[in-house]
Amino acid sequence: MTTARTTPPPASTVPSPAPAPAFGRALCAMVTPFTGTGALDLDGARLLADHLVSAGCDGLVLSGTTGESPTTSDAEKAELVAAVREAVGDRASIVAGVGTSDTRHTLALARAAERAGADGVLVVSPYYSRPPQDALEAHFREVADASGLPVMLYDIPGRTGTRIEPDTMLRLAEHPRIVAVKDCSYDFLAAQKVLSHTGLAYYAGCEEHNLALYAVGGTGYVSTVANVVPDRLRRVLDAFDAGDTAGAARLQRQATELVEAMMAAGLPGTVTAKALLGDLGLPGGPVRAPLRPADRGTVHRLRAIYERLVTGPTP
Repeated sequence: MTTARTTPPPASTVPSPAPAPAFGRALCAMVTPFTGTGALDLDGARLLADHLVSAGCDGLVLSGTTGESPTTSDAEKAELVAAVREAVGDRASIVAGVGTSDTRHTLALARAAERAGADGVLVVSPYYSRPPQDALEAHFREVADASGLPVMLYDIPGRTGTRIEPDTMLRLAEHPRIVAVKDCSYDFLAAQKVLSHTGLAYYAGCEEHNLALYAVGGTGYVSTVANVVPDRLRRVLDAFDAGDTAGAARLQRQATELVEAMMAAGLPGTVTAKALLGDLGLPGGPVRAPLRPADRGTVHRLRAIYERLVTGPTP
């Protein structure tokens, strides 16, 4: 009878443990709840944040695109961070959106987010002015130097008009506080290039890329759709981590109809997320102008698609 080998392999062949995700894997780009009169609804924000974390979100991204950051005040942004921190404690990370088209304003928001209790900041490219790459790089470095918080870069050229080019991303990765990227570039090749040459935590910012990016070394996602199906999206990552790649693929495909209806059917994700949240009895409230609420026909269609997803089969 032979005994199993117990001697460990040489140290050089032992794989290093994967680094801990910067802010978790399953992040929700949370809506900012408002009251019926349009005021900031801090009680609603606490309730929604607690619900999302209890349903599987590792982190919450506040005051991003879905959080209607262009129409909330600086004071409201800080109050939102503090309220959500109170609600979730240390159960989830909080990443505060601080990006604006003004570097000085962005620096001030980053410092305010740190004081309010955020764990990190989400910084979008300055929009409208469309700075060249050297100016863009300087902007991000200034923000990273402005507080002690780690930075998630937000690459969404379809909204800002300016791409964070891969070579710029590679240089920014050298900064010790620039640790993550929310990728809405729709350039999968560039994402893999940066992943191959940096330690940046890459988060899919477009739900149709959640599994694909994760499969090539991405960290997870920052999702608008997670406002309404946080558990369903997390199951994709959980299945993949468990080695059930076929099951992960099925779960990803099952979410496609809802992803398309919420994110690619002509209305902003903020509008569709708040429409569904309201129909489900969860905090969200109205959107602020210039956005307009979804009509009842759209709400009924979204709810029907949602019901098909949550009552359908799972692997």
